[in-house]
Amino acid sequence: MLEFYIVKILFFFALAFVFAVSIAPILTHYLYKYKLGKKIRNNGATPIFSELHAHKEGTPTMGGVLVWGTLVIFIVLFSLLANVLPWEIIKHLDFLSRSETLLPLGALVITALIGLFDDWLDVRGKGVLGGGGLKLRHRLLIYMLIAIFGAMWFYFKLDWTVFHVPFLGNFEIGAWYIPVFIFIIVATSFSVNETDGLDGLAGGTLLISFAAYGVIAFSLGRYELATFCSVIIGALLAFLWFNIPPARFYLGDTGSMSLGVTLGIIAMLTNNSLLLIFIGLIFILESLSVIIQVLSKKIRGRKIFLSAPIHHHFQAVGWPEAKIVMRSWVVAAIGAAIGLIIFLLDRKF
Repeated sequence: MLEFYIVKILFFFALAFVFAVSIAPILTHYLYKYKLGKKIRNNGATPIFSELHAHKEGTPTMGGVLVWGTLVIFIVLFSLLANVLPWEIIKHLDFLSRSETLLPLGALVITALIGLFDDWLDVRGKGVLGGGGLKLRHRLLIYMLIAIFGAMWFYFKLDWTVFHVPFLGNFEIGAWYIPVFIFIIVATSFSVNETDGLDGLAGGTLLISFAAYGVIAFSLGRYELATFCSVIIGALLAFLWFNIPPARFYLGDTGSMSLGVTLGIIAMLTNNSLLLIFIGLIFILESLSVIIQVLSKKIRGRKIFLSAPIHHHFQAVGWPEAKIVMRSWVVAAIGAAIGLIIFLLDRKF
């Protein structure tokens, strides 16, 4: 039976890639047709960013629809087929599971739709307070609300109050599980959103992170969750096919917000959220650079980085965009490998 699950995971990975890479040209056609292109802010507040990214003006955003749309279509389609068709093989291909994939699916869809609305505000030059898209505080509020819902689900619905620390074991933390859950989801989603700034940067690092947690889910016997991750990985690979420089389209908030929240929830579902320190290393470095920059400007009155997040700093000092992205992929892969080593050693000892 173990061999079947391996085949199932690889099957959905390959199928997701083929499906997504096939429909991507149709998606980009309509994105260009309706001029749903990225707006580069040029209000004087971020002169370095504006100068470095002026050439990207008009490239369509909302590309994240390709990733989460593929997942939603697959998980709904195969669930319906399993209930309609009498064939046993189809029933085994159904990976909609109340205990494993329902919560991350719900969080993904809700956040993706909010992100899609944010992208629409951005491309239309509209915003909550007159700017393009949602402000940072509004995004953080959205992350917080989704995280609170997820925390309530885990705590009250699943009776989950155990937090795992590698090599130290499980700790019963009671109601403290709620704020811990909220912090991890908000931090992960914020960090992924900050990373989405260069062609292929967020897509490649997310692919590596979901692959690592897919391995963890499989090792824990959560095969439906591993299949869930494999579909995201296949769709992200198709996205990267069109997102490598020069990008045909971008993830947009509909992609980065939803995938960030989903990654955090999967980390909690596997009870290995602390491994995000390694598996999400690039995301952490990106968000830390923003926090350090903001604090330095408020406390010292001057910047530490030429531009934040840190990938913009590297751009400003002259690194080519492709070099920044590919080196980030390398760092992300090493971080994920370290995370998996810790996970496997923790299980053994």
